[in-house]
Amino acid sequence: MNFGEKVKLLRKRAHMSQAALAAELGVSTRTVQSYEKGQSYPKQRSIYAKLAALFNVEQNYLLTESEAFAVSAGEQYGSRGKREAKELLAELTGLFAGGEMSEEDMDALMYEVQKAYIEAKEANRRFSSKKNSSKDTE
Repeated sequence: MNFGEKVKLLRKRAHMSQAALAAELGVSTRTVQSYEKGQSYPKQRSIYAKLAALFNVEQNYLLTESEAFAVSAGEQYGSRGKREAKELLAELTGLFAGGEMSEEDMDALMYEVQKAYIEAKEANRRFSSKKNSSKDTE
């Protein structure tokens, strides 16, 4: 079950309208509709926390490991970082689809790939900063 399906299910169980949920979260009704259709995800972790508290569920229930990684990449590196993170995860998921890898091994692999991605982005940021600063001094 994806994020949007979970939100819709929880909202309906709580007998809450989309407009009421939007008001609780401080977003528009259109945003809630977009979440439920799977067209978008919250850009901030605080929305996940509000949803979890509102529906009395663990935040991890709403935020799978891959979604957490994409949100984190988006917070640190903007929309491009989020898009790259999602593309990377989609490629990895496709690579191992139908394989014999255990859930525990897949989690370990995803963790290491995420760690490598963040380290590469940080190294690139430092390299870009040095490159730009040397151009400024010329």
